[in-house]
Amino acid sequence: MKRNPNHHGRAALAATLATLVAGAVSMSAAVSALARHQPAARAARSLNGTATAHLHLIKPNGTQLYEEGPVTGSLPGSMRAVVDTGKVFTGSFTIYTHGGSIHGRGSATPHGLGRFQSFSGTITITGGSGRYIHAHGRAGLYGTFDRRTYALVIQTTGRFQY
Repeated sequence: MKRNPNHHGRAALAATLATLVAGAVSMSAAVSALARHQPAARAARSLNGTATAHLHLIKPNGTQLYEEGPVTGSLPGSMRAVVDTGKVFTGSFTIYTHGGSIHGRGSATPHGLGRFQSFSGTITITGGSGRYIHAHGRAGLYGTFDRRTYALVIQTTGRFQY
């Protein structure tokens, strides 16, 4: 009987392949079990558009004004804001929508003199609740301020992620 010189090499190769397959199956089972215990990844969403708020004075406190009113456009709902009408307008806001709230801060430079002043600047979105819990981003801020009634019309335009 003749011996095949490659027989020993084939047997060793088959044993190595069997070990690799068994390891891969075991590893696949471990990864699958781990994946069942991990939270699902959340897909980032973004909103690009314009929102307009018509705010009226709730309570004055020196140059600091507490305002609220309806919001229309990309984020319909209502807004509350605390605005300081000093040399530069600064403030914080919360927009309340059907899907949750969005909050942030902003600053704007006023232009002109007299009863009505226009302003322009930026807002930074810092968080929220509900579907907007991870909200963040920056947007343009424009509007008018009525120095007699303290009414604000604020328009934001831009994009944010949530």
